[in-house]
Amino acid sequence: MTQAINEIIPPTTEPDGALTLRLPVEAQDYRNAMAKLAAAVNIITSTGENGWCGFTASAVSSVTDSPPTLLVCIKRTVQAHGTIAASGVLCVNTVAGPQEELAMTFAGSGGNKDMAQRFAGGDWTQLVTGAPVLTGAIVNFDCRVTSVSTIGTHDVFFCEVLAVAGQDTVESGALIYFDRKFHAVA
Repeated sequence: MTQAINEIIPPTTEPDGALTLRLPVEAQDYRNAMAKLAAAVNIITSTGENGWCGFTASAVSSVTDSPPTLLVCIKRTVQAHGTIAASGVLCVNTVAGPQEELAMTFAGSGGNKDMAQRFAGGDWTQLVTGAPVLTGAIVNFDCRVTSVSTIGTHDVFFCEVLAVAGQDTVESGALIYFDRKFHAVA
């Protein structure tokens, strides 16, 4: 099929560089394209036998409101993956603009893999599941994992939302990830 499409529509670059068509889509082309898809920045947290764990993610999406369900895509090599899979709980903490440094810490900036150091930078509480809930986040979704699907290098965790907390009004703005950088937006 790809060969037939390439014969009909050959890959081209416009003189102004506005359009580049690449078929088939290679992994790097896909990653470059996804970098242009703005997404909320979230700190995903969980708890388990070894204590709290967490990481920064943008691959979070609503699935349905009946029952309230969201999904989180997690690379299987992420340090927190095993804890989330074993405990079956997580909290999606959608980060506010002023929490960029904390988001960088949970992204492993500077190679920081020490969970105690990551959590030391924020104020935390707990709701229903016991997963850490970030105080001051725009919104927190406290969840129970209901199913997991494996696709490529990632597992997609489908999560029923058991509790929601957060700010009634967001004056500090949100933090988004776009073009491989964080951006604060009002």
